[in-house]
Amino acid sequence: MNPKSPEARNRDDKPFEGMVISSSETLDKLEGRSACPRCGKSRMYFCYTCYVPISPIEGKIPVCKLPVKVDIIKHRREIDGKSTSAHAAVLAPDDVNIYTYPNVPEYALDGRTVLLFPGAEARTVKELYTGKGDTPSYSDLLLAELPSGYNVGTLMTKVLNHNKDLDEIYHVHELPIDKVVLIDSTWNQSRGIYADERLQKIPTVVLQQRASQFWRHQRGSPRWYLSTIEALHQLLLELHICAWGRSEQYESFLTIHCPVHRPLEHHPQCQPYTGQYDNLLYFFKFMYEKLHTLYKHDNLLAYKRPMT
Repeated sequence: MNPKSPEARNRDDKPFEGMVISSSETLDKLEGRSACPRCGKSRMYFCYTCYVPISPIEGKIPVCKLPVKVDIIKHRREIDGKSTSAHAAVLAPDDVNIYTYPNVPEYALDGRTVLLFPGAEARTVKELYTGKGDTPSYSDLLLAELPSGYNVGTLMTKVLNHNKDLDEIYHVHELPIDKVVLIDSTWNQSRGIYADERLQKIPTVVLQQRASQFWRHQRGSPRWYLSTIEALHQLLLELHICAWGRSEQYESFLTIHCPVHRPLEHHPQCQPYTGQYDNLLYFFKFMYEKLHTLYKHDNLLAYKRPMT
């Protein structure tokens, strides 16, 4: 996709409009750097080595509760102050852990842990629910019968109409995974980390394409290569929507910025997506807007990358 096309332009105009992100007034009021309450180093907003906010904003920024645990494997050459992985650890301290490669935890190979990484064997988030490459289930057969544009939400309704047990076909009361592993590095570095046999054993999952709003340019990477915090937000968004749908209020955001998403019907007893994880982008949105007061969007190399 041409970055100057109307579709790309629509995504870049007010990219956070429709999201439920807390006000950055607390950050705007800061007058300078402060010492990290743990290591004592001078920091602005938060410490990117201790993953804690500075004292003046402690207790004044959102805290996110995530539905899955998150491990981030960071390349040792990744610059801490430029990485967005720290955003996740600061905003979701109970659910996010960061490790520096080659320090990689041991993971249970029970299918409940997935690695976010594109590849031939990677499943989409929807396929975490419906299966891929296995013996076709009743839900797979129904899905194959549906015309183009239908999806898992429609499938749920069809299953109910066939008087099948919803919990047996589609896990609406729990997500299909307990933990997700992300690699925090440049695109070229990530392939080196993925070659580690400890990570090769973990099933992989791939996201639907979404235009990145990250201002850090990476030569040779397409526009859909998301920053770590954007990728985590997108994954949780897809997990939730595939299970329980999305609210009408959130429809406009997804239609513009994630056009490959299809409208999802959802079971009335389930809670649709209303922005539950949007505050993961709290620091990202603030820094994006601050940067765009200094530079024109179209002049930044990061936004000139093609989508393909």
